[in-house]
Amino acid sequence: MDVLDHECPSCGANIPFNPDTQRWDCKYCGASYTLEDFEKYDAEMKKENKEENVNVDMDEYTCPNCGAKVVTDSNTSATSCVYCGSTTILKNRLQGEFKPSQVIPFSQSKEKAVEEFYKFSKKKWFAPKEFCKKENIQKVEGVYIPFWLYDCETKGNIIADAKKISTWRSGDYMYTKTDYYLCQREGNMVFEGVPVDGSTKFADDIMDSIEPYNYEGMKEFNPSYLSGFLAEKYDVEKDDAYSRAKMRVKNTTIEELKNDMKGYNTVNVKENNIEVERKKDKYVLMPVWMLNIKYKDKMHTFAMNGQTGKMVGNVPVSVKKLILTALIIEILLLIISTLIKLFL
Repeated sequence: MDVLDHECPSCGANIPFNPDTQRWDCKYCGASYTLEDFEKYDAEMKKENKEENVNVDMDEYTCPNCGAKVVTDSNTSATSCVYCGSTTILKNRLQGEFKPSQVIPFSQSKEKAVEEFYKFSKKKWFAPKEFCKKENIQKVEGVYIPFWLYDCETKGNIIADAKKISTWRSGDYMYTKTDYYLCQREGNMVFEGVPVDGSTKFADDIMDSIEPYNYEGMKEFNPSYLSGFLAEKYDVEKDDAYSRAKMRVKNTTIEELKNDMKGYNTVNVKENNIEVERKKDKYVLMPVWMLNIKYKDKMHTFAMNGQTGKMVGNVPVSVKKLILTALIIEILLLIISTLIKLFL
């Protein structure tokens, strides 16, 4: 995990990025800054030889429990892992191959993440009533997740067996007719910015579920956006991550060609010849709020898209609610059955 805090030019206090105002607001002196203000300040510091460059020195440590790599600025002696809190310190920099080209800043606040968790959990009918208690929320962290974005083009064809079923009545008989067809479709598609998360620390299905992100909110990377948040650097190389992107665009192409086979009752693709051409890729950071909920000595992880507010996670099931619901359904069925007998 990478942690980077900016110092307030006015008072020197750590000044985090504010998702609500899209500015850096100091809680101590009340000063407020834009990215352009920081860039101007950095340039002035360079001229005065008070700072060598924008890429500040970092200390890296590896969590002994989960293996997450955490990076802090050189003034931080210790920080907590988003998972377990253990610390070990090493040296590194957020630059070179680990410097993202772009970032989508947080636009959802921590308070919004907690609010959305409550809404999300309460919509689950079989969720335990105690699960949503405030004291169960162990930790809420804003994390920038590394993503690879791929531009691809696909072309090819699919062959499918299709059925068209028709039924009609004639006198006392019901007839069914099934026509069989061999269908083929071909075409090409263009994909831009197909996302694949570049970290093994987060489940792929969770990262896939909180998509999509709005790429219009993408900014050129600047370390200032990381202030007040964690940011994991990638541990999945772009060539390895590409296999998932390739499979996604291939499956999408097959599905779109299949959807063009209209007017049939069933369509079963039996052969596909889809070629995928990789055009270009880039390394970016995406905002995610991670919520760790402890319930009956078990941790439950929820994730919220830090840009759109989309929440995902698995809510435990209340056995009592399941039994009660089953009993109510059984009683209702018994009442309906009794009424039917009475009126027949």
